[in-house]
Amino acid sequence: MRKIIHCDCDCFYASIEMRDDPSLRGRPLAVGGRPETRGVVATCNYEARKFGVHSAMSSARAVRLCPDLLIIPPRMEMYRVASAQIMDIYRDYTELVEPLSLDEAYLDVTGSDRLQGSATRIAGEIRQRVAQAVGITVSAGVAPSKFVAKIASDWNKPDGLFVVRPQDVDAFVAALPVSKLHGVGKVTGARLKALGVETCADLRTWEHDRLRDEFGVFGERLHDLCRGIDHREVSPTRERKSVSVEQTFVTDLHTLEACQDLLREMLDQLDARVRRADAQNHIQKLFVKLRFSDFNRTTAEGVGAALDEEQFRILLATAFRRNPRAVRLMGLGVRLGAPGGQLALFGDQTVSEPDTV
Repeated sequence: MRKIIHCDCDCFYASIEMRDDPSLRGRPLAVGGRPETRGVVATCNYEARKFGVHSAMSSARAVRLCPDLLIIPPRMEMYRVASAQIMDIYRDYTELVEPLSLDEAYLDVTGSDRLQGSATRIAGEIRQRVAQAVGITVSAGVAPSKFVAKIASDWNKPDGLFVVRPQDVDAFVAALPVSKLHGVGKVTGARLKALGVETCADLRTWEHDRLRDEFGVFGERLHDLCRGIDHREVSPTRERKSVSVEQTFVTDLHTLEACQDLLREMLDQLDARVRRADAQNHIQKLFVKLRFSDFNRTTAEGVGAALDEEQFRILLATAFRRNPRAVRLMGLGVRLGAPGGQLALFGDQTVSEPDTV
């Protein structure tokens, strides 16, 4: 039986800003891009969330919901420094630390002899140390699997700890809404609801073959998750699957030519990121992503082993012709394989930030 802890910093970017400037505390705060440049909220504090503001929301909408909202630009270097401090604390307890982002990680403490091997006590001490050393709060979930631990960490947010003991997993998961299952988004959730499935207990009444017929391979995953079954191990190194750059435009681009005029500059940015990730020899596919003025999105991709400008132009033209609307966002990227071994996701970490031109 494994002992897994999922640690998640509470509104990480905003917490760092409030730590460094106490005058920001108690007022609605977001970190992200400016409303007038089609910026996006990266994160916000709990005062802002009371108004319905959340991450990935456009800054313009966030301000409409909360007119007193203060939006400040991200300081990624400060967040990376804080993240490194936090990850060092985690590794005092186990080498099996799997970062998911700057502010989130899984820890497998099954073999740890710290605090008599108690995962609950380890999680509690970690939270205390992060608060004292870094000055922000961390919520944690403790469970026998990654799936349940991640849900548990959100149970008592902010600044909370929730433990799901092995004997309680079955009942805990049975009561969960299916929307909590990894991979169940709005579309799948609505589909399940239309089929009369709202909780994991409801989903358990479906036979394995019926789930597979209805949802394909994902049906097998649903069969396991609704029963709390998750055999994934905590992996200290995770494979980087893609590298990309994107830009959101202040003014929509109405022609293919206008998009192509920006291609060279964005390709240079992508090349720099690929080199920082040491991924030049791992490229397997190229892709172009567009978001149109009606917020529909499309991605065109093709096989490629290098950053070929002409191929990107072809993919851009393919994507552009799929929707007769103007373009508000364009992204370029590569999908990676690992012929020489895994690519370290966190060796030279880059974080996507809202870009505007």
